[in-house]
Amino acid sequence: MTEHQNTSAPSVSRKELRDLVRVQLQMLLDQGNFQGAKALLIPVQPADIAEAIEGLPEPLQVIAFRLLSKDEATEVYEYLDSSVQQALIEEFKRQDVLDIVDKMSPDDRARLFDELPAKVVRRLLGQLSPAEREATALLLGYEAGTAGRIMTPKYISLKEGMTVTQAIERIRTMADTTETIYYLYVTDAARCLTGILSLRDLVTAQAGDRVGDVMTREVVSVTTDTDQEEVARMIQRYDFLAVPVVDAEQRLVGIVTVDDVIDILEQETTEDIYTLGGVQAGDDDYFQTNLFTVARRRVVWLFVLLITNTGTSAVISSQEDILQRVVALTAFIPLLIGTGGNVGAQSSTVVIRGLNVDKVRPTEAFTVVRREAIAGALLGALLGIVVAIWAYLLQHNLAVSIAVGISLLGISILASVAGSALPFLFKSLGFDPALMSAPFITTAVDVLGVFIYFSVARLVLRYLG
Repeated sequence: MTEHQNTSAPSVSRKELRDLVRVQLQMLLDQGNFQGAKALLIPVQPADIAEAIEGLPEPLQVIAFRLLSKDEATEVYEYLDSSVQQALIEEFKRQDVLDIVDKMSPDDRARLFDELPAKVVRRLLGQLSPAEREATALLLGYEAGTAGRIMTPKYISLKEGMTVTQAIERIRTMADTTETIYYLYVTDAARCLTGILSLRDLVTAQAGDRVGDVMTREVVSVTTDTDQEEVARMIQRYDFLAVPVVDAEQRLVGIVTVDDVIDILEQETTEDIYTLGGVQAGDDDYFQTNLFTVARRRVVWLFVLLITNTGTSAVISSQEDILQRVVALTAFIPLLIGTGGNVGAQSSTVVIRGLNVDKVRPTEAFTVVRREAIAGALLGALLGIVVAIWAYLLQHNLAVSIAVGISLLGISILASVAGSALPFLFKSLGFDPALMSAPFITTAVDVLGVFIYFSVARLVLRYLG
């Protein structure tokens, strides 16, 4: 995407400004005051225009978009949600679509094509300019979710033998067509990446210096098949604005910029949160998705949890004899399994997050599980004492209160161990740790927690009942 300066009125927050633009834009369009709407959008940043258009009713989205100039329309289009992009494509005339799509950045165009029907993609791809068609086909040839798929082939490359003056002149000629000018990449005759330098390094060097003398030869790069999440972590770790992408022969084929990484981090975080909640993630906006699709995504996990919960019912049914003797035991079942589920969810959440951001490594599994087991024991002891006292005040039954307190201690330890160990197990098996979601761990702890409760209760009642 094209870089823009972030400006706003000092007395108005960015969110208030966006809301004001959206409200005024809709009012002007409803009144048919198209000139006023066009004037309103002139000082507004493309990203904010896109958000204002997304907030309009569908019939007004097309009208608002048509008020933009061709160059501005291309920039705004790149910021729009994929569902709005598709809706606009259906409304535009063919040439309107081609003008916009042809001017898009190759990486943004490839992302758009991923969302469109194959028939539409083939038609649009076939009518792009030769250079843009080749650039887009290159990206689409790489596997989805990799550096090759999200990179842009528009970068500035220099040669070691160039002088600083020659390099600056090359930047001037290419600045309008490249993704960023802040990082400059040095390649040899075979396009192999040999070095990198920043714009600052270049402008502070002497005019007659050679690029090879001022560049850095130790270059951090990724390959075309590197997972996009790993690319995002690398840019985040080194505070890069962009990272170069090389192929198997170490030839420079593109760069991934920080604005694309922000989108990736948001996408990956959304997927993890959905998975933790037992919801299948989708590429489209969840809140704009058809309700039948929403139900289909959520019902799979709910069926799994429903079947697993039958284990809890089976354990309770098998303990009818003790429940008939001491009915008071039933009052504390929800408290115990609920607390166990919460403790397990806390452990699994911190471990899964640690694995995802490389704060925890699989080789540290034993240390982490042991730490969580100790934490579970401390939590269980504290909560067990409080619950035991509360149970005695409610039931005036010493055996029941002791059984509840001891059971909560055991359930907390079990939940902490399960919540921290299972994500490591999934990681070792090659699955996403987030698949060991909180609902699944909670349900598993419920079954074992009920079993622990009744086992402890039988033992306590044998001596104190």
